[in-house]
Amino acid sequence: MKYWGLTDKGAVRAMNQDSFFAGSVGDLNGKDVVLCLVCDGMGGAKAGDLASATARDRFVEAIKADIAAGNGNFRVIMADAATKANRTIMELAESNPDYQGMGTTLVAALLCGDRTTVINVGDSRCYIIKDNEIKQVTKDHSLVEDMVDKGELSREEAWRHPRKNLITRAVGTEHNVQCDTFEVELDEGNYLLLCSDGLSNIVNSQEMLFEVLYGDSSDTAAERMMEIALGRNASDNVTVVLLSK
Repeated sequence: MKYWGLTDKGAVRAMNQDSFFAGSVGDLNGKDVVLCLVCDGMGGAKAGDLASATARDRFVEAIKADIAAGNGNFRVIMADAATKANRTIMELAESNPDYQGMGTTLVAALLCGDRTTVINVGDSRCYIIKDNEIKQVTKDHSLVEDMVDKGELSREEAWRHPRKNLITRAVGTEHNVQCDTFEVELDEGNYLLLCSDGLSNIVNSQEMLFEVLYGDSSDTAAERMMEIALGRNASDNVTVVLLSK
């Protein structure tokens, strides 16, 4: 497997409150285990970056510990890692008034051999690219997504909606974090793309597909997507992690 990740504060924001991870977290039965993760923090200048970095670090730490212990139930260990990240952020928020209300989205994919498990909270996304198509694996936990489900907005209207950044779930904002988990069939030559809404709000899925499959090289696809977002004066932080199997 190959993976690439990069993040940028964008064209408007003074600081970057996104965090990401892409790398090996151990091995199971002699097979490498790879984790990709994106977090998008919220809670103001003093707290958003801390929330996303804390969630990333605690989540990765918990995954590594479970893999080292030989736990191969990816759904369980990812839910457990999210719970630990949630608890750590809640404790920080309770310890300092400046951190109250902070939280973060989280989307992560854990891969080993022919097994791929994806977890998400909030509106950071995971896409799968296979058979010359791109499909969104995760479902946004957002006000606009709820409106789409109720038939109040079309998908096109949702993409342009001014309140599309309002999320209904996050890590660190409630004592019990609610995660969605997905099992994904990832074959040789397929890709996983994880990103914050700073990318998906500006670069549409067909543009992502083109850059990954038909651009100059998959080695620079993440960079090209970032360049598109920044070229459109990205108003938010932008993070993209791409994995090729």
